[in-house]
Amino acid sequence: MQILNRWISIAGAVFLIPLMLGTAADVICRDLFNLPIMGVVESSGYLLAVFILLGLGYAEQVKAHVRVAIMTSRLSPRGQLILSVMTALISLFIFSILVWQGLAVGIEERTVSDLLRVPQYPFRILVAVGAFFVCLELLIDFGDSVRRLARWSS
Repeated sequence: MQILNRWISIAGAVFLIPLMLGTAADVICRDLFNLPIMGVVESSGYLLAVFILLGLGYAEQVKAHVRVAIMTSRLSPRGQLILSVMTALISLFIFSILVWQGLAVGIEERTVSDLLRVPQYPFRILVAVGAFFVCLELLIDFGDSVRRLARWSS
């Protein structure tokens, strides 16, 4: 499962290449020739969304999210584990809602973008896909925390 998450994040990272090239070409054309490339700003937003959404699960896997340890560092190790279990459950609940609503909204979506006429539904569904992979990582985290808590208690 975690290997799949790595590959998905790599696929998302590939979208940075056209984002970078398109933005650089637009800046050069705009500054040197006073001719901006139409649709680059719009497509950059879509490419950035793909990159971020496909990387969410991997960010959870490697614990690259922001943590504020001011309060948790003062807790006992057992208290930290209990808090970790509760955090995983709350996060799982929130990301499950994102999966559900991402699919619900994505299936109903019929709008297209203004300039390039790109359909919106794939990006709405991608929210559900990204949240799903975060849910899988959260389940792994939850299981690890419960196992460590069970070992701590015995």
